[in-house]
Amino acid sequence: MAGKSAAAAVETQSKKVADSARRLNESSVRIEDSADRRTELASNRTALAAERTYSAWIRTGLLSLASGVGAKGALAGLIPTWAILLDSSALIAFSVFCFCVAVWRMDNTGATRPGPDVARLDARILVAMSAFLSIVSLAALWGIWLI
Repeated sequence: MAGKSAAAAVETQSKKVADSARRLNESSVRIEDSADRRTELASNRTALAAERTYSAWIRTGLLSLASGVGAKGALAGLIPTWAILLDSSALIAFSVFCFCVAVWRMDNTGATRPGPDVARLDARILVAMSAFLSIVSLAALWGIWLI
């Protein structure tokens, strides 16, 4: 009789251990899925942060361009012409730099694994827009020196 109760106890403990192993296995799968999802969400955040960084560089470039063009008119008669041209040229050159860096930072986001779920902006559009704004800045630079 003692042998039967010991066998029943062993069988009960075996079932508990098997059940515990099954729950542990299910738990580890959930943890792996959760970690994978966190990685995907981090990739999405990185892609969206790259877009915000791109727009920040474009805003800075536009502000620099407007300041460079406005400096010639606002400072006329207050400081020597050579200083106005130097200041305006530096601001406009900085705007070209900002437009170029905007594209470079957008291409080098670091969000390579895994790919983000969010749709990325087409790089050709960003390059074309930054190139256009750079040409506008160079035309403004040319204009402040000749007009």
